Amino acid sequence: MEIALLIAACVIGFAARLAGLPPLVGYLVAGFVLHGLGYETSESIDAIADIGVLLLLFGIGLKLKLSTLLRPVVWGTAGVFATASTVFVGAALLGLGAAGFPLATRLDLQTAIIVGFALSFSSTVFAVKALEETNEAASLAGRVAVGVLILQDIFAVAFLVATGSGWPSPWAIALVPGFFMARPALGWLLDRAGHGEILLLLGFTVAVGGGAGAFELVGLKADLGALVAGVMLAHHARAGELADRLLSLKDLLLVGFFLTIGLNGTPPAAAWALGLILVLLIPFRSFGLFWLFTRFRLRPRTGVHGAVTLSTYSEFGLIVGSAALASGLLEQAWVSTIAVAVSASFVLASAANSVRYRFYDRWSTQLARFERTPPLGDDAVIDCGHARILVFGMGRVGTGAYDEMIKRRGPVVVGVDRSGETVDTHRASERNVVRGDALDRDFWERVKFHPEVELVLACTSHHGANMELIGRVREFLPQARIAAIAAYPDQVEELRSAGVDVARNLYKEAGQALADDAVAVATRDPR
Repeated sequence: MEIALLIAACVIGFAARLAGLPPLVGYLVAGFVLHGLGYETSESIDAIADIGVLLLLFGIGLKLKLSTLLRPVVWGTAGVFATASTVFVGAALLGLGAAGFPLATRLDLQTAIIVGFALSFSSTVFAVKALEETNEAASLAGRVAVGVLILQDIFAVAFLVATGSGWPSPWAIALVPGFFMARPALGWLLDRAGHGEILLLLGFTVAVGGGAGAFELVGLKADLGALVAGVMLAHHARAGELADRLLSLKDLLLVGFFLTIGLNGTPPAAAWALGLILVLLIPFRSFGLFWLFTRFRLRPRTGVHGAVTLSTYSEFGLIVGSAALASGLLEQAWVSTIAVAVSASFVLASAANSVRYRFYDRWSTQLARFERTPPLGDDAVIDCGHARILVFGMGRVGTGAYDEMIKRRGPVVVGVDRSGETVDTHRASERNVVRGDALDRDFWERVKFHPEVELVLACTSHHGANMELIGRVREFLPQARIAAIAAYPDQVEELRSAGVDVARNLYKEAGQALADDAVAVATRDPR
Protein backbone atom coordinates (compact mmCIF):
# COMPACT_ATOMS: atom_id res chain seq x y z
CA MET A 1 0.00 0.00 0.00
CA GLU A 2 2.88 2.38 0.82
CA ILE A 3 4.13 2.17 -2.77
CA ALA A 4 0.69 3.12 -4.10
CA LEU A 5 0.56 6.11 -1.75
CA LEU A 6 3.99 7.33 -2.84
CA ILE A 7 3.14 6.88 -6.53
CA ALA A 8 -0.01 8.94 -6.06
CA ALA A 9 2.01 11.62 -4.27
CA CYS A 10 4.51 11.65 -7.15
CA VAL A 11 1.81 12.00 -9.82
CA ILE A 12 -0.17 14.76 -8.08
CA GLY A 13 3.01 16.51 -6.85
CA PHE A 14 4.29 16.53 -10.44
CA ALA A 15 0.99 18.01 -11.61
CA ALA A 16 1.35 20.79 -9.02
CA ARG A 17 4.89 21.43 -10.26
CA LEU A 18 3.64 21.79 -13.85
CA ALA A 19 1.03 24.25 -12.60
CA GLY A 20 3.80 26.41 -11.12
CA LEU A 21 3.05 25.48 -7.50
CA PRO A 22 5.33 23.93 -4.88
CA PRO A 23 5.03 20.11 -5.09
CA LEU A 24 4.05 19.92 -1.40
CA VAL A 25 0.65 21.36 -2.41
CA GLY A 26 0.26 18.26 -4.56
CA TYR A 27 1.30 15.97 -1.71
CA LEU A 28 -1.36 17.49 0.56
CA VAL A 29 -4.01 17.13 -2.15
CA ALA A 30 -2.87 13.54 -2.75
CA GLY A 31 -3.41 12.75 0.93
CA PHE A 32 -6.91 14.22 0.88
CA VAL A 33 -7.83 12.38 -2.34
CA LEU A 34 -6.45 9.07 -1.09
CA HIS A 35 -8.32 9.42 2.21
CA GLY A 36 -11.50 10.06 0.24
CA LEU A 37 -10.84 6.80 -1.63
CA GLY A 38 -10.59 4.88 1.63
CA TYR A 39 -6.82 4.84 2.18
CA GLU A 40 -5.32 5.46 5.61
CA THR A 41 -1.85 6.21 6.89
CA SER A 42 0.44 3.37 7.99
CA GLU A 43 3.34 2.83 10.36
CA SER A 44 5.79 3.02 7.47
CA ILE A 45 4.45 6.34 6.21
CA ASP A 46 4.39 7.72 9.75
CA ALA A 47 8.03 6.66 10.26
CA ILE A 48 9.05 8.34 7.01
CA ALA A 49 7.21 11.50 8.10
CA ASP A 50 8.93 11.52 11.51
CA ILE A 51 12.41 11.15 10.01
CA GLY A 52 11.69 13.90 7.49
CA VAL A 53 10.78 16.31 10.30
CA LEU A 54 13.93 15.36 12.23
CA LEU A 55 16.13 16.06 9.21
CA LEU A 56 14.32 19.37 8.71
CA LEU A 57 15.17 20.40 12.27
CA PHE A 58 18.75 19.16 11.94
CA GLY A 59 19.15 21.29 8.81
CA ILE A 60 17.83 24.33 10.70
CA GLY A 61 20.43 23.75 13.39
CA LEU A 62 23.20 23.57 10.79
CA LYS A 63 22.23 27.03 9.55
CA LEU A 64 22.02 28.76 12.93
CA LYS A 65 24.43 31.69 12.84
CA LEU A 66 24.24 33.76 15.97
CA SER A 67 25.50 36.93 14.28
CA THR A 68 22.53 36.97 11.88
CA LEU A 69 19.97 36.17 14.53
CA LEU A 70 21.26 38.91 16.84
CA ARG A 71 20.49 41.66 14.32
CA PRO A 72 17.57 43.76 15.66
CA VAL A 73 15.86 43.72 12.27
CA VAL A 74 15.79 39.90 12.46
CA TRP A 75 14.87 39.12 16.06
CA GLY A 76 12.75 42.25 16.41
CA THR A 77 10.69 41.47 13.31
CA ALA A 78 10.39 37.77 14.13
CA GLY A 79 9.34 38.35 17.74
CA VAL A 80 6.88 41.18 17.16
CA PHE A 81 5.35 39.53 14.10
CA ALA A 82 4.88 36.15 15.82
CA THR A 83 3.05 37.83 18.70
CA ALA A 84 0.97 40.19 16.57
CA SER A 85 0.06 37.52 14.01
CA THR A 86 -0.99 35.04 16.68
CA VAL A 87 -3.25 37.63 18.31
CA PHE A 88 -4.61 38.94 15.00
CA VAL A 89 -5.49 35.53 13.51
CA GLY A 90 -6.81 34.24 16.84
CA ALA A 91 -9.04 37.30 17.22
CA ALA A 92 -10.28 36.94 13.64
CA LEU A 93 -11.23 33.30 14.28
CA LEU A 94 -13.03 34.19 17.50
CA GLY A 95 -14.86 36.92 15.59
CA LEU A 96 -15.94 34.40 12.95
CA GLY A 97 -17.15 32.12 15.73
CA ALA A 98 -19.16 34.92 17.31
CA ALA A 99 -20.71 35.56 13.89
CA GLY A 100 -21.86 31.94 13.73
CA PHE A 101 -19.39 30.64 11.13
CA PRO A 102 -19.40 26.81 11.08
CA LEU A 103 -16.51 25.11 12.88
CA ALA A 104 -15.46 28.40 14.50
CA THR A 105 -18.61 28.48 16.68
CA ARG A 106 -17.16 25.93 19.12
CA LEU A 107 -13.76 27.64 19.18
CA ASP A 108 -12.29 28.44 22.58
CA LEU A 109 -9.45 30.83 23.43
CA GLN A 110 -6.78 28.12 23.68
CA THR A 111 -7.60 26.67 20.26
CA ALA A 112 -7.69 30.17 18.72
CA ILE A 113 -4.21 30.93 20.10
CA ILE A 114 -2.78 27.60 18.89
CA VAL A 115 -4.19 28.03 15.37
CA GLY A 116 -3.04 31.66 15.30
CA PHE A 117 0.44 30.56 16.41
CA ALA A 118 0.56 27.82 13.76
CA LEU A 119 -0.32 30.40 11.10
CA SER A 120 2.26 32.92 12.32
CA PHE A 121 5.08 31.11 10.50
CA SER A 122 6.28 31.70 6.95
CA SER A 123 7.14 28.88 4.58
CA THR A 124 10.82 28.00 4.29
CA VAL A 125 10.07 25.95 1.18
CA PHE A 126 8.38 28.84 -0.62
CA ALA A 127 10.93 31.44 0.57
CA VAL A 128 13.92 29.44 -0.68
CA LYS A 129 12.18 28.83 -4.01
CA ALA A 130 11.28 32.51 -4.40
CA LEU A 131 14.80 33.67 -3.54
CA GLU A 132 16.33 31.22 -6.00
CA GLU A 133 13.99 32.30 -8.81
CA THR A 134 14.76 36.00 -8.29
CA ASN A 135 18.49 35.47 -7.52
CA GLU A 136 18.09 37.33 -4.22
CA ALA A 137 19.33 34.66 -1.82
CA ALA A 138 22.47 36.69 -1.05
CA SER A 139 20.68 40.05 -1.01
CA LEU A 140 19.95 41.87 2.24
CA ALA A 141 16.23 41.12 1.85
CA GLY A 142 17.05 37.44 1.35
CA ARG A 143 19.43 37.24 4.31
CA VAL A 144 16.99 39.01 6.65
CA ALA A 145 14.11 36.81 5.48
CA VAL A 146 16.13 33.65 6.12
CA GLY A 147 17.07 34.94 9.59
CA VAL A 148 13.40 35.55 10.41
CA LEU A 149 12.55 32.05 9.12
CA ILE A 150 15.17 30.47 11.37
CA LEU A 151 13.84 32.27 14.44
CA GLN A 152 10.29 31.25 13.53
CA ASP A 153 11.48 27.65 13.29
CA ILE A 154 13.04 27.97 16.75
CA PHE A 155 9.69 29.22 18.10
CA ALA A 156 8.04 26.17 16.54
CA VAL A 157 10.61 23.79 18.03
CA ALA A 158 10.01 25.36 21.45
CA PHE A 159 6.30 24.57 21.04
CA LEU A 160 7.08 20.98 20.01
CA VAL A 161 9.20 20.54 23.11
CA ALA A 162 6.58 22.16 25.35
CA THR A 163 3.88 19.76 24.11
CA GLY A 164 5.95 16.75 25.21
CA SER A 165 4.68 14.84 28.22
CA GLY A 166 6.39 13.49 31.32
CA TRP A 167 9.57 14.39 33.17
CA PRO A 168 12.95 13.62 31.58
CA SER A 169 15.54 11.30 33.11
CA PRO A 170 18.14 12.84 35.48
CA TRP A 171 20.71 11.94 32.81
CA ALA A 172 19.19 14.66 30.64
CA ILE A 173 21.18 17.26 32.60
CA ALA A 174 24.44 15.89 31.22
CA LEU A 175 23.20 15.33 27.68
CA VAL A 176 23.72 18.73 26.05
CA PRO A 177 27.20 19.30 27.61
CA GLY A 178 28.06 15.78 26.48
CA PHE A 179 27.01 16.64 22.95
CA PHE A 180 29.35 19.60 22.80
CA MET A 181 32.19 17.57 24.31
CA ALA A 182 31.73 15.14 21.42
CA ARG A 183 31.89 17.95 18.86
CA PRO A 184 35.66 17.63 18.14
CA ALA A 185 35.26 13.92 17.39
CA LEU A 186 32.29 14.56 15.10
CA GLY A 187 34.20 17.37 13.40
CA TRP A 188 37.08 14.95 12.79
CA LEU A 189 34.67 12.48 11.18
CA LEU A 190 33.08 15.23 9.09
CA ASP A 191 36.49 16.33 7.80
CA ARG A 192 37.21 12.80 6.56
CA ALA A 193 33.77 11.81 5.25
CA GLY A 194 34.48 12.86 1.67
CA HIS A 195 31.79 14.30 -0.57
CA GLY A 196 29.69 11.23 -1.37
CA GLU A 197 27.30 8.89 0.35
CA ILE A 198 29.38 8.61 3.56
CA LEU A 199 28.85 12.33 4.21
CA LEU A 200 25.11 11.88 3.67
CA LEU A 201 25.00 8.82 5.93
CA LEU A 202 27.03 10.58 8.63
CA GLY A 203 24.59 13.50 8.69
CA PHE A 204 21.62 11.14 8.84
CA THR A 205 23.21 9.17 11.69
CA VAL A 206 24.08 12.25 13.74
CA ALA A 207 20.58 13.74 13.28
CA VAL A 208 18.39 10.67 13.77
CA GLY A 209 20.61 8.33 15.80
CA GLY A 210 22.83 10.67 17.78
CA GLY A 211 20.58 13.68 18.31
CA ALA A 212 16.99 12.46 18.24
CA GLY A 213 17.83 8.98 19.57
CA ALA A 214 19.87 10.24 22.52
CA PHE A 215 17.22 12.75 23.55
CA GLU A 216 14.50 10.12 23.40
CA LEU A 217 16.53 7.81 25.66
CA VAL A 218 16.52 10.40 28.45
CA GLY A 219 12.88 11.37 28.03
CA LEU A 220 13.37 14.55 25.98
CA LYS A 221 11.74 15.38 22.64
CA ALA A 222 13.49 13.84 19.65
CA ASP A 223 12.78 17.05 17.69
CA LEU A 224 14.91 19.07 20.08
CA GLY A 225 17.69 16.49 19.86
CA ALA A 226 17.87 16.81 16.08
CA LEU A 227 18.03 20.61 16.36
CA VAL A 228 20.78 20.52 19.03
CA ALA A 229 22.79 18.05 16.93
CA GLY A 230 22.66 20.51 14.04
CA VAL A 231 23.64 23.47 16.23
CA MET A 232 26.59 21.44 17.49
CA LEU A 233 28.02 21.29 13.96
CA ALA A 234 26.81 24.69 12.71
CA HIS A 235 30.25 26.33 12.93
CA HIS A 236 32.08 23.54 11.15
CA ALA A 237 33.49 24.51 7.76
CA ARG A 238 31.49 21.76 6.06
CA ALA A 239 28.15 22.46 7.76
CA GLY A 240 26.77 24.13 4.63
CA GLU A 241 27.84 21.24 2.42
CA LEU A 242 26.27 18.74 4.82
CA ALA A 243 23.01 20.71 4.82
CA ASP A 244 23.00 20.73 1.01
CA ARG A 245 23.66 17.00 0.85
CA LEU A 246 20.76 16.26 3.21
CA LEU A 247 18.37 18.63 1.43
CA SER A 248 17.06 16.21 -1.20
CA LEU A 249 16.74 13.33 1.27
CA LYS A 250 14.90 15.58 3.72
CA ASP A 251 12.52 16.81 1.00
CA LEU A 252 11.85 13.23 -0.10
CA LEU A 253 11.05 12.02 3.41
CA LEU A 254 8.85 15.06 4.13
CA VAL A 255 6.55 13.77 1.39
CA GLY A 256 5.42 11.25 3.99
CA PHE A 257 4.57 14.04 6.43
CA PHE A 258 2.40 15.93 3.96
CA LEU A 259 0.69 12.70 2.93
CA THR A 260 -0.19 11.89 6.54
CA ILE A 261 -1.91 15.28 6.95
CA GLY A 262 -4.36 14.39 4.20
CA LEU A 263 -4.64 10.71 5.09
CA ASN A 264 -5.77 11.61 8.59
CA GLY A 265 -8.93 13.16 7.23
CA THR A 266 -10.32 15.03 4.23
CA PRO A 267 -11.28 18.57 5.28
CA PRO A 268 -15.00 19.09 5.84
CA ALA A 269 -16.71 21.85 3.88
CA ALA A 270 -16.40 24.25 6.83
CA ALA A 271 -12.62 23.68 6.97
CA TRP A 272 -12.29 24.45 3.25
CA ALA A 273 -14.31 27.64 3.64
CA LEU A 274 -12.47 28.76 6.77
CA GLY A 275 -9.06 27.97 5.27
CA LEU A 276 -9.83 30.11 2.21
CA ILE A 277 -11.03 32.96 4.45
CA LEU A 278 -7.72 32.81 6.32
CA VAL A 279 -5.94 33.30 2.99
CA LEU A 280 -7.69 36.68 2.69
CA LEU A 281 -5.64 37.79 5.71
CA ILE A 282 -2.34 37.39 3.82
CA PRO A 283 -2.27 40.98 2.44
CA PHE A 284 -2.52 42.25 6.03
CA ARG A 285 0.25 39.82 6.99
CA SER A 286 2.48 41.10 4.18
CA PHE A 287 1.86 44.74 5.08
CA GLY A 288 2.69 44.00 8.71
CA LEU A 289 6.03 42.50 7.71
CA PHE A 290 6.76 45.44 5.40
CA TRP A 291 5.92 47.93 8.15
CA LEU A 292 8.19 46.15 10.64
CA PHE A 293 11.08 45.96 8.17
CA THR A 294 10.89 49.69 7.46
CA ARG A 295 10.68 50.46 11.21
CA PHE A 296 14.07 48.78 11.48
CA ARG A 297 15.37 51.13 8.74
CA LEU A 298 15.31 48.83 5.75
CA ARG A 299 14.57 50.70 2.53
CA PRO A 300 11.02 50.24 1.18
CA ARG A 301 12.26 48.15 -1.73
CA THR A 302 14.09 45.78 0.62
CA GLY A 303 11.03 45.68 2.86
CA VAL A 304 8.70 44.81 -0.03
CA HIS A 305 10.85 41.93 -1.23
CA GLY A 306 11.37 40.61 2.29
CA ALA A 307 7.63 40.78 2.98
CA VAL A 308 6.67 39.02 -0.27
CA THR A 309 9.23 36.31 0.46
CA LEU A 310 7.62 35.69 3.87
CA SER A 311 4.02 36.15 2.76
CA THR A 312 2.83 32.53 2.88
CA TYR A 313 1.65 30.37 5.73
CA SER A 314 4.13 27.63 6.55
CA GLU A 315 4.50 23.88 6.32
CA PHE A 316 5.93 24.21 9.85
CA GLY A 317 2.46 25.35 10.91
CA LEU A 318 1.27 21.89 9.90
CA ILE A 319 3.95 20.34 12.09
CA VAL A 320 2.84 22.49 15.03
CA GLY A 321 -0.79 21.61 14.33
CA SER A 322 0.02 17.90 14.19
CA ALA A 323 1.88 18.11 17.52
CA ALA A 324 -1.09 19.89 19.09
CA LEU A 325 -3.39 17.21 17.67
CA ALA A 326 -1.22 14.43 19.16
CA SER A 327 -1.31 16.20 22.54
CA GLY A 328 -5.09 16.56 22.48
CA LEU A 329 -4.94 20.36 22.16
CA LEU A 330 -6.47 20.52 18.68
CA GLU A 331 -9.08 18.67 16.65
CA GLN A 332 -8.33 17.07 13.28
CA ALA A 333 -10.68 19.53 11.56
CA TRP A 334 -8.43 22.42 12.60
CA VAL A 335 -5.31 20.66 11.29
CA SER A 336 -7.16 20.22 7.99
CA THR A 337 -8.10 23.92 8.04
CA ILE A 338 -4.43 24.85 8.51
CA ALA A 339 -3.55 22.54 5.60
CA VAL A 340 -6.08 24.27 3.33
CA ALA A 341 -4.79 27.73 4.35
CA VAL A 342 -1.15 26.70 3.76
CA SER A 343 -1.89 25.23 0.32
CA ALA A 344 -4.01 28.17 -0.84
CA SER A 345 -1.39 30.64 0.41
CA PHE A 346 1.17 29.09 -1.93
CA VAL A 347 -1.12 29.74 -4.89
CA LEU A 348 -1.62 33.38 -3.92
CA ALA A 349 2.03 33.97 -3.05
CA SER A 350 3.25 32.41 -6.30
CA ALA A 351 1.20 35.00 -8.20
CA ALA A 352 2.48 37.82 -5.94
CA ASN A 353 6.07 36.69 -6.41
CA SER A 354 5.77 36.92 -10.18
CA VAL A 355 4.69 40.59 -10.06
CA ARG A 356 6.81 41.84 -7.15
CA TYR A 357 9.02 44.07 -9.34
CA ARG A 358 6.10 45.60 -11.21
CA PHE A 359 4.28 46.16 -7.92
CA TYR A 360 7.21 48.06 -6.44
CA ASP A 361 7.72 50.13 -9.61
CA ARG A 362 4.02 51.04 -9.63
CA TRP A 363 3.76 51.98 -5.94
CA SER A 364 7.33 53.10 -5.16
CA THR A 365 6.31 56.74 -4.52
CA GLN A 366 3.63 55.77 -2.00
CA LEU A 367 5.86 53.16 -0.36
CA ALA A 368 8.66 55.72 0.02
CA ARG A 369 6.59 57.43 2.71
CA PHE A 370 7.37 54.54 5.06
CA GLU A 371 11.14 54.98 4.73
CA ARG A 372 13.12 55.91 7.83
CA THR A 373 16.50 57.55 7.57
CA PRO A 374 19.33 56.86 7.69
CA PRO A 375 18.91 53.33 6.29
CA LEU A 376 20.83 50.40 7.72
CA GLY A 377 24.48 50.42 6.74
CA ASP A 378 24.26 47.40 4.44
CA ASP A 379 21.08 48.78 2.85
CA ALA A 380 22.57 52.17 2.01
CA VAL A 381 23.63 53.32 -1.45
CA ILE A 382 26.94 51.80 -2.61
CA ASP A 383 29.21 54.47 -4.06
CA CYS A 384 31.25 53.29 -7.05
CA GLY A 385 31.18 56.73 -8.61
CA HIS A 386 34.92 56.85 -9.32
CA ALA A 387 35.10 53.45 -11.07
CA ARG A 388 35.43 53.18 -14.83
CA ILE A 389 36.07 49.42 -14.78
CA LEU A 390 34.05 46.82 -12.82
CA VAL A 391 35.15 43.25 -12.14
CA PHE A 392 32.33 40.92 -11.07
CA GLY A 393 33.46 37.74 -9.31
CA MET A 394 36.67 38.15 -7.31
CA GLY A 395 37.84 34.54 -7.43
CA ARG A 396 41.21 33.59 -8.89
CA VAL A 397 40.37 34.78 -12.42
CA GLY A 398 38.68 37.96 -11.25
CA THR A 399 41.54 38.78 -8.87
CA GLY A 400 44.08 38.33 -11.66
CA ALA A 401 42.05 40.55 -13.98
CA TYR A 402 41.63 43.18 -11.25
CA ASP A 403 45.37 43.30 -10.48
CA GLU A 404 46.26 43.56 -14.16
CA MET A 405 43.76 46.37 -14.74
CA ILE A 406 45.14 48.27 -11.73
CA LYS A 407 48.63 48.05 -13.27
CA ARG A 408 47.41 49.31 -16.64
CA ARG A 409 44.75 51.86 -15.70
CA GLY A 410 45.38 52.82 -12.09
CA PRO A 411 42.82 53.11 -9.26
CA VAL A 412 39.70 53.28 -11.44
CA VAL A 413 38.84 49.61 -10.90
CA VAL A 414 36.29 48.21 -8.44
CA GLY A 415 35.75 44.52 -7.73
CA VAL A 416 32.36 43.12 -6.78
CA ASP A 417 31.74 39.81 -5.00
CA ARG A 418 28.72 38.32 -3.21
CA SER A 419 30.75 36.74 -0.39
CA GLY A 420 31.40 38.90 2.66
CA GLU A 421 34.45 36.81 3.58
CA THR A 422 35.93 37.23 0.10
CA VAL A 423 35.35 40.98 0.24
CA ASP A 424 37.04 41.22 3.66
CA THR A 425 40.04 39.23 2.40
CA HIS A 426 40.51 41.51 -0.60
CA ARG A 427 40.10 44.66 1.47
CA ALA A 428 42.79 43.38 3.82
CA SER A 429 45.03 43.17 0.74
CA GLU A 430 44.10 46.80 -0.07
CA ARG A 431 41.96 45.98 -3.09
CA ASN A 432 38.87 48.13 -3.67
CA VAL A 433 36.14 45.50 -3.49
CA VAL A 434 32.46 45.93 -2.54
CA ARG A 435 29.91 43.31 -1.59
CA GLY A 436 27.13 42.78 -4.07
CA ASP A 437 25.33 40.06 -5.97
CA ALA A 438 25.55 40.71 -9.69
CA LEU A 439 22.27 38.86 -10.24
CA ASP A 440 20.36 40.80 -7.60
CA ARG A 441 18.38 43.79 -8.84
CA ASP A 442 18.67 45.23 -5.34
CA PHE A 443 22.40 45.72 -5.87
CA TRP A 444 21.94 47.44 -9.22
CA GLU A 445 19.22 49.73 -7.90
CA ARG A 446 21.19 50.97 -4.89
CA VAL A 447 24.66 51.31 -6.43
CA LYS A 448 25.97 54.66 -7.67
CA PHE A 449 28.03 54.22 -10.84
CA HIS A 450 30.30 56.61 -12.71
CA PRO A 451 28.30 58.06 -15.63
CA GLU A 452 30.95 56.79 -18.04
CA VAL A 453 31.71 53.22 -16.98
CA GLU A 454 33.84 51.84 -19.81
CA LEU A 455 34.28 48.15 -19.15
CA VAL A 456 32.67 45.31 -17.19
CA LEU A 457 34.46 42.00 -16.68
CA ALA A 458 32.21 39.01 -15.94
CA CYS A 459 34.48 36.60 -14.06
CA THR A 460 32.03 34.51 -12.04
CA SER A 461 32.60 30.75 -12.09
CA HIS A 462 29.09 29.92 -13.34
CA HIS A 463 28.18 30.40 -16.99
CA GLY A 464 24.50 30.98 -16.24
CA ALA A 465 25.46 33.70 -13.77
CA ASN A 466 27.64 35.40 -16.38
CA MET A 467 24.75 35.33 -18.86
CA GLU A 468 22.41 36.89 -16.27
CA LEU A 469 25.05 39.50 -15.49
CA ILE A 470 25.23 40.49 -19.16
CA GLY A 471 21.51 41.22 -19.10
CA ARG A 472 21.90 43.39 -15.99
CA VAL A 473 24.77 45.34 -17.56
CA ARG A 474 22.80 45.94 -20.75
CA GLU A 475 19.89 47.25 -18.65
CA PHE A 476 21.77 49.48 -16.21
CA LEU A 477 25.04 50.31 -18.03
CA PRO A 478 24.14 50.18 -21.73
CA GLN A 479 27.25 52.13 -22.77
CA ALA A 480 29.74 49.76 -21.15
CA ARG A 481 31.69 47.13 -23.05
CA ILE A 482 31.66 43.60 -21.62
CA ALA A 483 34.34 40.91 -21.37
CA ALA A 484 33.50 37.46 -20.03
CA ILE A 485 35.00 34.01 -19.46
CA ALA A 486 33.61 30.55 -20.26
CA ALA A 487 34.71 26.94 -19.81
CA TYR A 488 33.53 25.48 -23.14
CA PRO A 489 33.51 26.57 -26.81
CA ASP A 490 29.68 26.53 -27.04
CA GLN A 491 29.52 28.85 -24.03
CA VAL A 492 31.91 31.26 -25.76
CA GLU A 493 29.56 31.33 -28.75
CA GLU A 494 26.57 31.89 -26.46
CA LEU A 495 28.34 34.84 -24.83
CA ARG A 496 29.13 36.36 -28.20
CA SER A 497 25.52 35.90 -29.33
CA ALA A 498 24.44 37.78 -26.21
CA GLY A 499 26.50 40.77 -27.32
CA VAL A 500 29.69 40.34 -25.28
CA ASP A 501 32.59 42.30 -26.77
CA VAL A 502 35.28 39.86 -25.61
CA ALA A 503 34.65 36.20 -24.74
CA ARG A 504 37.49 33.88 -23.74
CA ASN A 505 37.66 30.14 -23.20
CA LEU A 506 39.32 29.97 -19.79
CA TYR A 507 40.94 26.54 -20.16
CA LYS A 508 41.94 27.00 -23.79
CA GLU A 509 43.61 30.33 -23.00
CA ALA A 510 45.38 28.78 -20.00
CA GLY A 511 46.57 25.87 -22.17
CA GLN A 512 47.89 28.21 -24.85
CA ALA A 513 49.73 30.32 -22.26
CA LEU A 514 51.24 27.18 -20.71
CA ALA A 515 52.33 25.93 -24.14
CA ASP A 516 53.88 29.32 -25.01
CA ASP A 517 55.85 29.37 -21.76
CA ALA A 518 56.91 25.72 -22.20
CA VAL A 519 58.15 26.34 -25.75
CA ALA A 520 60.03 29.41 -24.57
CA VAL A 521 61.76 27.34 -21.90
CA ALA A 522 62.50 24.46 -24.28
CA THR A 523 64.06 26.71 -26.93
CA ARG A 524 66.03 28.82 -24.48
CA ASP A 525 69.76 28.75 -25.11
CA PRO A 526 71.22 26.76 -22.16
CA ARG A 527 74.34 28.92 -22.36
